[in-house]
Amino acid sequence: MIRSVGIGIITMAVVLLSSACSDKLSSTTKSKMVDSQTKAGNAYTILAEKLRTPWSIQFDEETVYVSEREGSIVKISNGSVTRQKVKLSKPLKVQGEGGFLGIQLTPDFHNSRQAYAYHTYEEGGKILNRVIVLQEKNGDWAEVKSLLEGIPGGHIHNGGRLAIGPDHMLYITTGDSGVDKLAQDVKSTAGKILRMTLDGKVPSDNPFAKSYVYSYGHRNSQGIAWDKQGRMFSSEHGPSGDPGGHDEINLIEKGNNYGWPVVIGNEKKEGMVTPLYQTGDNAIAPSGIAIDSEGQILIATLIGKKLYGFNPDTKQMAAVLESEGRLRDVKLLNGDIYVLTNNTDGRGSPSATDDRLLMLKK
Repeated sequence: MIRSVGIGIITMAVVLLSSACSDKLSSTTKSKMVDSQTKAGNAYTILAEKLRTPWSIQFDEETVYVSEREGSIVKISNGSVTRQKVKLSKPLKVQGEGGFLGIQLTPDFHNSRQAYAYHTYEEGGKILNRVIVLQEKNGDWAEVKSLLEGIPGGHIHNGGRLAIGPDHMLYITTGDSGVDKLAQDVKSTAGKILRMTLDGKVPSDNPFAKSYVYSYGHRNSQGIAWDKQGRMFSSEHGPSGDPGGHDEINLIEKGNNYGWPVVIGNEKKEGMVTPLYQTGDNAIAPSGIAIDSEGQILIATLIGKKLYGFNPDTKQMAAVLESEGRLRDVKLLNGDIYVLTNNTDGRGSPSATDDRLLMLKK
């Protein structure tokens, strides 16, 4: 069934988390049908509502998995939804920007049912982060292996994005944990992009011997993606206060120093890389990114409250989606754009249906 709505032909939408069942989703719930939404010039399909501070999107064919910062994974499949419990060997610490953050399904997930995850915990009076392997079984998830522990964490700047690169390595973004000098210390895992083999080992071709560190001098990167040429890009939060803004899109190459906290924006210093793009005095707080078939970088922004499309060749940026509040992650599947709102993270203004997973048709 299709009908004309404003700017074009929009398919019927599926709202998978109804208000009646949003607080009790340990079992599968049937979906209901509503019209697609057209708002402020945006046409999209609502795939899920009332998510609890969602953070990361993953796909297993047509099935969508969404991590929630409070410590759950929501599974959206064939018109139904399940909020799955996650059992960890170390208690989850949900504080400030920390919690259960990035997830990344393994390449053989369809058979292994395993995924990588990044979460905050507390040990010895310190806030830390760790990278683990989870397994989906009997409708829930349980930790089966820890790959890396002791990543500095804090109330702010925990990083948390996971992605498998075209080289079949696992990449991890970490924040400076609010201690900016750690970003320049190559012996620390804070303020870095880390790289490991899929079984958790240090790759022999990493730039620093016996180290997971791939690049450094990062304040708080929450997005990484690769284009068709294999080039790696990241999003990064600039400084807060005065000066503020200066959020970045970086072209990442191994061993490079991206300058934080020594330089910001377009400032230059020998041995440090200036960003491909920076926002000047305006802050957008970029989070998850994805790259489409044309090489456009899609950027979910928190303060900016828009999904932007950025052309890395022309350096032009334009809004693709707006008026939906804070946006945490973006992913592509078969050319369609999937976006997570993040209005329930304590800094937004949530509506009665937030948070939501939206889909924009190609």
